[in-house]
Amino acid sequence: MPGATSGVTPVMTPPSGPTPAGKTGPHSSSPGIYPPVAHSPTLAAMTDALRHGRASLAFSFFAQGVAFALLVTRIPALQDRYGVSDALLPVFLAAVPILAGLGSVTAEQLVKRVRPSRLLRWSQPVVLLSLLGAGAGDRMVELAVALAAFGLAVGVLDASMNMLGVSLQRAYGRSIMLGFHAAYSLGGIVGASLAWAGAHGRLALWVAYLPVVAVLLPAVLVGSRWYVDGQAPAVPGEPGKDKNGHEGGTVALRLLLPLCLVMTFAYIGDSTVSNWSAKYLQDTLGGSEQLATVPYNVYMVTTLLGRTVGDLGVRRFGAVAVVRLGALVAALGFAVVAGAPGPWVGILGFTLLGMGLCVLVPQTFAAAGRLFPGASDAAVARLNIFNYVGFLIGSPLVGALGDAWSHRGAMLVPMGLVLVTAVHAGSFAPRPDRYRGGHERPRTADVG
Repeated sequence: MPGATSGVTPVMTPPSGPTPAGKTGPHSSSPGIYPPVAHSPTLAAMTDALRHGRASLAFSFFAQGVAFALLVTRIPALQDRYGVSDALLPVFLAAVPILAGLGSVTAEQLVKRVRPSRLLRWSQPVVLLSLLGAGAGDRMVELAVALAAFGLAVGVLDASMNMLGVSLQRAYGRSIMLGFHAAYSLGGIVGASLAWAGAHGRLALWVAYLPVVAVLLPAVLVGSRWYVDGQAPAVPGEPGKDKNGHEGGTVALRLLLPLCLVMTFAYIGDSTVSNWSAKYLQDTLGGSEQLATVPYNVYMVTTLLGRTVGDLGVRRFGAVAVVRLGALVAALGFAVVAGAPGPWVGILGFTLLGMGLCVLVPQTFAAAGRLFPGASDAAVARLNIFNYVGFLIGSPLVGALGDAWSHRGAMLVPMGLVLVTAVHAGSFAPRPDRYRGGHERPRTADVG
């Protein structure tokens, strides 16, 4: 079993027949799953391949978190370096998610012929090199080219990373998606810290970016050797993958639409925090300039913590309960922020937001994979577009409402949208009728 090469598709289907008494699988909702066959060399090879694939993919999420944070936290420095006016800056900022959406659409088409692992292997270096290019140029056209390459590559990267995450979760037979996004959050914290150090040391952007790219670029290329492409369940009457590992089947937008709405609303909430938390705490709640930096840091830390333990919650209580609770906690956080009498209560609200919003995006990708087991790559790529839709809508929406109405009132809009997510939480339930035996079952033995 070639466990250390890209394109491995380890699949283990439980044998037919009655389940031994008292044996259950990794899903609390999936009784009757066969335990792993002891001392099986083939099973051991598949288990090692999955573990290596999980670790390498987690590192890819981490590296992407670092790169994205290094870009977005140094936007003022990029603006100064290239002389981008305040009027032109929104054009540059909007172009990145628009091109990322185009990249995600491209990824949906490419995975019909190319494995997601290959897309990830080559898109991540482009992202890192584009980041370095943005910091090293001195003409506006060079910034435009670098950001265009960054945006297109990020769209392919985000889609392919989550494709692999969804297929790995299916192979594991239990929730692991939140762990990958926890690695992204950790990378974001590290990247923001490195950006602060570079700004504090007054380093040129390329000087601050170069060591990071020099470390991450070879690391992700080496790690890409262990990426694992999953395989859809082979169920009679359901499309799976062909002999080359490419998926069949179609994605019905009508069925995917509730998840698209959840993804959009989650990113409207996230972009509200990232773009408006500092200004809101300082201008509306009367916090100091130093205190205004705290809400986003707290939000990132609680997002990391929530995603670190979130998979345990999904395994214990199910995705529907976790998503519904997350949506309610996030809505409570927006309500606290909107009604806060002072900055410290506002910080409490942003803390609640991190705890609530953190579970929504990973579980939305996972739900799309369950909903379309024979076309999960296409479903993930299409769903990923609404990541950028929410990002594009969120910040301008809250800003416009704040100017036209009040910034406190503006916080109630993402609160209402997040509450809609609680209504759609049923879309995150497994579809047991898609599997033989009346229950959703894993494709491999339970591996660590």
